[in-house]
Amino acid sequence: MKKLEFSIEIKASKEKVWESLWNDQNYRKWTALFLPGSYYEGELKENSDVRFLSPGGHGLFAMVEKVIPFQSMHFLHFGLILDGISQEKTFKDGAIEQYDLYENEKGTKLTVTLKTEEEYKTYFNNSFPRALAVVKEIAEN
Repeated sequence: MKKLEFSIEIKASKEKVWESLWNDQNYRKWTALFLPGSYYEGELKENSDVRFLSPGGHGLFAMVEKVIPFQSMHFLHFGLILDGISQEKTFKDGAIEQYDLYENEKGTKLTVTLKTEEEYKTYFNNSFPRALAVVKEIAEN
């Protein structure tokens, strides 16, 4: 597993950044950078199952590992969803996606930490900075 980390400074409160990330309409805007029409199903509360999906019903299934409102949202990914059906747990232990917000004198620093397979490294290195720029735009406007 390869650990990747992305950070961005946003001139907004951590509450505004949180809303920019997890409000359904906002989530769909910034995740469109990965795949247009992306959305999630499930409750964003600890130990809840969540499904990250494309319009075609493909995506990932995960569990919400940790939630501290306006501070941290951590997911543990298990495997793929094909045509709306969760496949067997195929990801290695430690396939994580973590969002952490740190308030500072400039606003809020958003840091995203991923652990993923080597084959996805280039994709995430290209996509995540652009997606976080959209989060910043949403939060600052």
